[in-house]
Amino acid sequence: MWRLNSTHCFLLLCILSVAVINPVNNKEDEDFLLLTVATEETDGFLRFIRSTKVYNVPTKVLGLGQQWKGGDMKGPGGGHKVLMLRKALKPYASDSNKIIMFTDSYDVVILGPPSDILEQFRALDARVVFGAEHNCWPDRSLADHYPATESRYKYLNSGGIIGYASDLYELLSSHELKASDDDQLYFTKLFLDKDIREKHRIKLDHKAAIFQNLYEAEDDLDIVQGTLLNVVYGTKPLVFHGNGISKLELITLANYLAEYWTAAEGCLGCRENNIEIQKIPEADYPTVVIAVHVAVPTPFIREAFDKILQLDYPKNKIYFFVTNSVEHHNKDVEQLKDNINAFEQYLGIKMIKAEDGIREADARMFAVDYCLAKECDYLLSVDSFAHLDNPNTLKALIKLNRTLVAPMLVRPHKAWSNFWGAITQDGFYSRSFDYMDIVNNNRRGVWNVPYISAAYLTNATLLRKHKPHYDIATLDADMAFCHYYREKGVFMYVSNLEEYGHLVDPDNYDPSRTHPDMYELLTNRQDWEQRYISPEYLENFNPNRTAEQPCPDVYWFPVVTPEFCQSLIDIAENFGKWSDGSNTDNRLAGGYENVPTRDIHMNQIGYDQTWMEFLRLYVRPLQEHVFLGYFHDPPKSLMNFVVRYRPDEQPSLRPHHDSSTYTINLALNRPNVDYQGGGCRFLRYNCSVTDTRVGWILMHPGRLTHFHEGLRVTNGTRYIMISFVDP
Repeated sequence: MWRLNSTHCFLLLCILSVAVINPVNNKEDEDFLLLTVATEETDGFLRFIRSTKVYNVPTKVLGLGQQWKGGDMKGPGGGHKVLMLRKALKPYASDSNKIIMFTDSYDVVILGPPSDILEQFRALDARVVFGAEHNCWPDRSLADHYPATESRYKYLNSGGIIGYASDLYELLSSHELKASDDDQLYFTKLFLDKDIREKHRIKLDHKAAIFQNLYEAEDDLDIVQGTLLNVVYGTKPLVFHGNGISKLELITLANYLAEYWTAAEGCLGCRENNIEIQKIPEADYPTVVIAVHVAVPTPFIREAFDKILQLDYPKNKIYFFVTNSVEHHNKDVEQLKDNINAFEQYLGIKMIKAEDGIREADARMFAVDYCLAKECDYLLSVDSFAHLDNPNTLKALIKLNRTLVAPMLVRPHKAWSNFWGAITQDGFYSRSFDYMDIVNNNRRGVWNVPYISAAYLTNATLLRKHKPHYDIATLDADMAFCHYYREKGVFMYVSNLEEYGHLVDPDNYDPSRTHPDMYELLTNRQDWEQRYISPEYLENFNPNRTAEQPCPDVYWFPVVTPEFCQSLIDIAENFGKWSDGSNTDNRLAGGYENVPTRDIHMNQIGYDQTWMEFLRLYVRPLQEHVFLGYFHDPPKSLMNFVVRYRPDEQPSLRPHHDSSTYTINLALNRPNVDYQGGGCRFLRYNCSVTDTRVGWILMHPGRLTHFHEGLRVTNGTRYIMISFVDP
């Protein structure tokens, strides 16, 4: 089984070399050491270690593999790390030259080399310096006991400390504390003791020259050319701490720090630690379970399924797990199953059907269990409204070597995507400062974000360590999933390094309609065009192509696909309320039709708005192309209808002028196959068009010149779609 995981290999190298991470470059740096505490190998720890390597900061990690006894960030605690720090300082107890810096690791990023840190420390003229913040925590009653200062960062924060080793050891050994005691309260009481403060020349970093604590300082900060600036004090902090509930804000800002991403060079961090999957023999490729989830009625689901099957990845390395809770899509899902089984190379498929009545949260968890049971290496989760247009998507995501990563997918021409750049404190959407730049691909990279959905790749090592939760209180399954992993300190990434695909918008999809995808032009234009607009349509505008004219000023254009035509016939026939072909027509103002046909109007089937957009987008450009000098945008049309000709109903139509500036006549079915006879004769020119082409539009002037008639249908049923444009 494929078990190469470069993320963890990289982490292991960091840990094994922990005592000698980043060897020193000069004599001055030999007297500097960064200590940190991390009992678990979290993504935050990895980010911290990376930043120390970027700036070549000699670092020693304390506590790896130990059980954490210091509480959690939701309340007071942290005494355990003070005890570990005290023990680590003991060898330096008499060293008055060694400078030790201690920081947290899970929520800290180092932003400069030892030389800069030492320069700022010495400029403060202190033996010990603590970071400072806006809030007095955890005991607010101590606020009035602090020395007076004009700084907005008045209070001690224990997430960052720097000082001479001998002073630090004596300070940490002066009072006892338990592992469950609060470290910040412990240091606060030491600092507020005037004798201790003066003895060790303890100061707070009131201007964030070294330590920048983020909580309630968000508005004080800016990032310029990859450098964090405190715009209030004009400083360039060297240790960035996402204290308290600012950890999510740190996630966003850290994307631009420690040489991860720069405007000049793009995403430097994206090139680190990649899996060169193209160099691996296919026999050794990782095993992937692709979980396809149909939880909502979804337009253009057939195409979404086809694209999943077109992923460029060895089929003998893929299992499928398909969940469907929408009866409307039963046929689509069955077709997907048949298509999967038609490729005998796939390893297998498991399905949950709509009639099984399984809740979405449970269905998603079953997919995880299936993946683990198959000893998978990755789980690729794809919702029905996610289109993976790029066949290389799966390989590209594996190459990035992130534990949890999504390909960026966006609703075309909109700002709606499958990630959030930021969230509110209660876990809902908030727009990050860089969201639009990322969505519009003005910035490309692999971005640490607090929420992903629709499609994402999960390394199975994470599933084994922390099985996801999809059922939390009132949260939707996707929000519960992300909430759970945020609480576990797992980083979620979204990549827009490449174009991977897009999202369809299912919000207004009405499965009660006949062929509901036909109604999606205004909502999902890109997918609508791909299914319903003829592949030959754009050739109509080829300057080297002459438009066909079967009769004078009668132009013939390929516009829509045969599927569009058959779907429109089905919609009309399913509605079934054809007019009777008499002059009496209650659908019209005045109730009279001069040249009646057996027809159904677009407004009867709820298609008038879609059809008017069709005229604007696809018919108007053709009109402007051939009838030069006439511009009318948007086109107007009050009469848009499907006509049915049958020998036993209305076989033909008498000669007439149309009440239009120009008319379009769209052939919906096949002459000499679906019907015999039929066509259109232009009397003035004694010219007929009989062998009409399915999906092709005849366009001709309406009034005055093009007096015409509908030729007799002798057998079968002929369907056409008519519009009188600009009456």
